[in-house]
Amino acid sequence: MTIDGLLYIALLFALVLGAAFPLGSYMAAIFEGRVAWLRPLEMGFYRLAGINEARQMGWQSYAIALLLLSVIHFGLLYAILRLQYYLPFNPLHIAGMSPRLAFNTAASFSTNTNWQAYVPEQQISNGAQMLGLCVHMFLSAAAGIAAAAAVMRAFTGGGLKTLGNFYTDLTRITLYLLIPGALIAATLLVLAGAPQTFAQAVQLHTLQSGAQPLAIGPVAFQEAIKELGTNGGGFFNANSAHPFENPSAWTNLLENWLLLVIGFALPIAFGHMVKDKLQGRTLMAAMAIILALGCVGAYAAEAAGNPQQIAAGVQANGNWEGKEMRFGIAASTTFNVSATGTSTGAVDSFTDSYTPLGGEVPLFLMQLGEVTPGGVGSGFYTVIVFALLSVFVAGLMVGRTPEYLGKKVQAKEIKLAMLGVLILTFFILAGAGFSLVTPSGVASLANGGPHGLSEMLYGWTSATENNGSAFAGLSADTPLLDYGLGAAMLFGRFAFMVPVLAIAGSLAAKPKLAESAGTFPTTGPLFTFLLIGVIIILGGLQFMPADTLGPIAEHFLLYAGKSF
Repeated sequence: MTIDGLLYIALLFALVLGAAFPLGSYMAAIFEGRVAWLRPLEMGFYRLAGINEARQMGWQSYAIALLLLSVIHFGLLYAILRLQYYLPFNPLHIAGMSPRLAFNTAASFSTNTNWQAYVPEQQISNGAQMLGLCVHMFLSAAAGIAAAAAVMRAFTGGGLKTLGNFYTDLTRITLYLLIPGALIAATLLVLAGAPQTFAQAVQLHTLQSGAQPLAIGPVAFQEAIKELGTNGGGFFNANSAHPFENPSAWTNLLENWLLLVIGFALPIAFGHMVKDKLQGRTLMAAMAIILALGCVGAYAAEAAGNPQQIAAGVQANGNWEGKEMRFGIAASTTFNVSATGTSTGAVDSFTDSYTPLGGEVPLFLMQLGEVTPGGVGSGFYTVIVFALLSVFVAGLMVGRTPEYLGKKVQAKEIKLAMLGVLILTFFILAGAGFSLVTPSGVASLANGGPHGLSEMLYGWTSATENNGSAFAGLSADTPLLDYGLGAAMLFGRFAFMVPVLAIAGSLAAKPKLAESAGTFPTTGPLFTFLLIGVIIILGGLQFMPADTLGPIAEHFLLYAGKSF
């Protein structure tokens, strides 16, 4: 490692955390209906859709509205992908996707996963990119943030019967946060050299006097919402390593900032909503500490290099395989860790080429439940689940009924919380295990041994945790993985989100108790490190047997002279 590399990580955290405070305050104002600079346009949407913004929803109605919108938009996206040959903005006459690939892609983009089992330049038109994928990058991100806002409202008072209005939240978040943020970021990317055009390709004349089509399109705007909304679906197959998506080291820093800033701003918004800023800062501190350790850990592993390559005299300055030369090791690993600490899934380097321990870091961050800071919205409500589990553990240790922000945490909430944590773990391990004992699953692997296990485990973890990144050695466009991973994405999104909304509804209805001398403090260093411990133990250690057989075993075998 170098001082410059560590300073780069420090600079990114300073920029992100510095911006999170004013952005969090602004987001709280959006959730509370205090932002109205586009009020006429907002009211126009309500009238057009027949929405009564004053209608409040209980948690069941809120969840049904969210699920219904997701089902409708899943169907619309599936239709767009199947029929893209007949739709506008398809000058290359790209055919419609197969049923299984369209199912996988529709599940992916409607759940904020943005897993890509297709080659964008060859299998999707600009029309489908704009009207299908890009639209869902806004909708899925806004839906996640809306669910987070509903959870926040559960702690704002006692005896509450409602959590807000889903359609109002969705509209305001899109109109006042995501669209303005994406427009500003897209403008900066265009100024830096990213294309923004309706053209599908340009013809280049090569040095051998031949012609070669070069894919282009409305890249900058999709790249902006891809990062800001923690989506991750690249316009090009090389994702953020492609110079049209990520033209320079400065845009790399900008995109890294974009994919982190809303996730870290949400706990700050929570502090404003509950009128206790320290509560939000405590949650943000836990998120930041885990992510910072991940950034330094991955950087250290890649800077140390591959011992076999070092012994052969091939490597001298770290493991550069799979890294983008324009960015370097520190920026590449930091982007990778940021993308897996959130649910972005974007990459500017390729995890399949990392050292075993370097690849273990992003895998483990996903296994923690995507809480560092996680996807927009989903990361926040997941860390709230871990906070409830933390006060429950603390209550067991000191012999008191656990409370969080004046709300008693009882058996119902803990059962729902553990259901959410354990059921996703089961789906990841069962899916990966089943795939590894079927001929189709084994045939999808590019490598054998522990590296092959890592590829499959990473794929199922990424899909179920709605991340969308891949180990890059997995051939995912097969019936087993198209349908299996597509189901994992839907399951990972909604089988966790609905129990969380049920927890929020239960807590909202409870009286808000005044703090007493016996109340366990949920701010400060003690609770921060308790929360970190619970996240690591309950979130991550369930996967340690599988990780031990995968990247950790590969690490020791690498030093023993064997590679895969």
